[in-house]
Amino acid sequence: MNLQKLMKQAQAMQANMANAQARLAEKTYTAEAAGGKIKVTANGVGMVTALQIDPTVVDPDDADFLSSLLLKAVQDALNGSKNMADAEMRKVTGGLGFPM
Repeated sequence: MNLQKLMKQAQAMQANMANAQARLAEKTYTAEAAGGKIKVTANGVGMVTALQIDPTVVDPDDADFLSSLLLKAVQDALNGSKNMADAEMRKVTGGLGFPM
């Protein structure tokens, strides 16, 4: 196997991965809870970037319910953004499973 060719391929993959990570920072995934009254948006690098709460779901006497809705929406947004990132990286690595 040609070591120089392998090194060039590795450098190209590294550059492609860096570009993919930059694109993922710009992509977003939005999850909803409570019929769309709570929305959480996360980017492709796993950062929550927005949180919207419809005032009609805010009940001062039932903060636990709101907390559970928020937690569910955040988890869904982060899972969705991770799946989006995994799919993007599989395109770059050809499914070889390299870590980001």
